[in-house]
Amino acid sequence: MTLVIADDSAPDLDVGFLMFASTSCLVLLFMSAVLLHQVAREYLLAFYHIAHGWVNEALRGRNTGPRYQYDAFVSYSGRDERWLGKDIVENITEGLYRSRRTLCLVSRHFLRSNWCSLEMRLGTYRLQAEHRDVLILVFLERIPSNLRSTHHRVARLVKTRTYMEWPEDPTQHQAFWDRLWKKLLEGRVQ
Repeated sequence: MTLVIADDSAPDLDVGFLMFASTSCLVLLFMSAVLLHQVAREYLLAFYHIAHGWVNEALRGRNTGPRYQYDAFVSYSGRDERWLGKDIVENITEGLYRSRRTLCLVSRHFLRSNWCSLEMRLGTYRLQAEHRDVLILVFLERIPSNLRSTHHRVARLVKTRTYMEWPEDPTQHQAFWDRLWKKLLEGRVQ
């Protein structure tokens, strides 16, 4: 005859409680991800683009081919397209990091655009990371200093960098284009 003794010291496994706890953790994790996305979406997007650009730049550094595919990445508001006559560049990050410079065409529309803000932010980060003159600001219209000051990135750049203004006088347009082309081609290896 065999005697079996039950051990009451082992806790009972409550499947219902485990399901409740795991479901609660998943719901909290999901809510945290949604909240993080809502609060820090533009920062996460910028971080993703910056990291993606740095990885591409590092991988490109191993190749012996040309470093840049373009002379400039042009950042502008879609409302200012008539000034360029071309559609906006579809792939912001690749265009920005494959270009020697970033050309921001600043207008009131530009300052209101989230996409333009992202492009300028990426250009500024690249400027700081590379310690080279890669960001060119061109003001398409006169923007009062009080409006500039509400856009801290623009205000800071205007204080520390040379910028260009699109001349209202048509007779000055050719001189503007000559200065812009000279700036774009600075440091270019022929």
